Amino acid sequence: MPVVGLFDKDAQGELAAGAPLADRMRPGGLDEFLGQEPVVGPGTALRRAIERDEIRSIILWGPPGCGKTTLARIIAASTRADFVPFSAVISGIKEVRGVMERAARMRRADGRRTILFIDEIHRFNKAQQDAFLPYVEEGTIILIGATTENPSFEINSPLLSRSRVYRLERLSEEDLVRLLRSALEDPQHGLGRLDVEFPDELLAIVAAQSQGDARAALNTLEFAVTTARSPDQSEVRITRELLEDTLQKSALYYDRAGEAHFNLISALHKSMRNSDPDATLYWLARMLESGEDPMYVARRIVRFASEDVGLADPRALSVAQSAKDAVHFIGLPEGELALAEAAVYCALAPKSNALYTAWKKVKREISQGATDPVPMAIRNAPTGLMKREGYAEGYQYAHDHEDAVTDLDCLPERLRGRRFYHPTGRGFEERLGQRIESWIAARRHLRSRRP
Repeated sequence: MPVVGLFDKDAQGELAAGAPLADRMRPGGLDEFLGQEPVVGPGTALRRAIERDEIRSIILWGPPGCGKTTLARIIAASTRADFVPFSAVISGIKEVRGVMERAARMRRADGRRTILFIDEIHRFNKAQQDAFLPYVEEGTIILIGATTENPSFEINSPLLSRSRVYRLERLSEEDLVRLLRSALEDPQHGLGRLDVEFPDELLAIVAAQSQGDARAALNTLEFAVTTARSPDQSEVRITRELLEDTLQKSALYYDRAGEAHFNLISALHKSMRNSDPDATLYWLARMLESGEDPMYVARRIVRFASEDVGLADPRALSVAQSAKDAVHFIGLPEGELALAEAAVYCALAPKSNALYTAWKKVKREISQGATDPVPMAIRNAPTGLMKREGYAEGYQYAHDHEDAVTDLDCLPERLRGRRFYHPTGRGFEERLGQRIESWIAARRHLRSRRP
């Protein structure tokens, strides 16, 4: 049987009077569905499928409060198929399998379809998701899955290939303000029976703090009105002070193991690479305010210092390493500035990935079989036997030569003459490039004088 509570209504089909405002204000049809026009706007494929009751297996992917469950409810109200909702948070695969077996019996008996809606489908592991596959393949069930996580990582590939993924975006602040104003004016489902004074500029603050989450915005609105209203008062006036007390500090949407984590660290890394200190500070603050492990951020900045700054400014690695030590020593919030200093230093440093590129070239050569023995001239020769075998024969001690340069070949025979490291002309690497070129010329001159 379906899990009780997901789409519950009272006997008359209406939500109970005590239901949260966010539930009472759910749109009843596609025309009222805000913010997802590219997915279900007029003329879209999914809208036509819903209106014709020809829905196929789909995955609704988007952040919290963007309308995934609401869209499922609209589909439920539009279809003639048996619609069964589940929440993967509070139900198990055994219950779902029972529904699928019932759906198979119904299909054999009278051809009736079953639409199975699974909220937070990513909570089922890959093995559990395998249980849906044969029923989806046979057409016994039409699967609608809702997830906040990237389906590429969280949904089985065979199941994903048999479903159409629709990405729902977070709602714009303008859409959220429209929704909040509608809730204030709606006397049947909203707060319209109260005389609420809620200025537009304060509604805009609620929308901005809600991060595109309609549920969070409506919950904030309801809480603000409830706390501002006295028991014998129908008039409610919302002030900035009261709203700030209601909001306190917004909880930033973030999943340290999910896509948001990787998107934010990508944004930080690319802002530093693009030499943008302001964006660097913004994305760094977003990660730390969201509760990211500061040592993870420190490790990524250390990596950036060697990967993207490299020898264009060798001090960047020292600054990044010092920031890591500072955070480890004093923790947060005191250590935030050390991370900010390192991140901005890296953002403003001259950039070079020459060392990173050279390292990849060397590793590729080794993986392709360039694992020749060490040349005899640069082998260690601690014993007489090894010396007699030719170890260290022909070695030239650099410090005994002018400018500490010799014509000694240190690469294996097959790699003689290969250059892996090509310094850029940026920062300190300009000097390194000049130095390398002068040494190459000196070695070429010494070799030309060989007998």
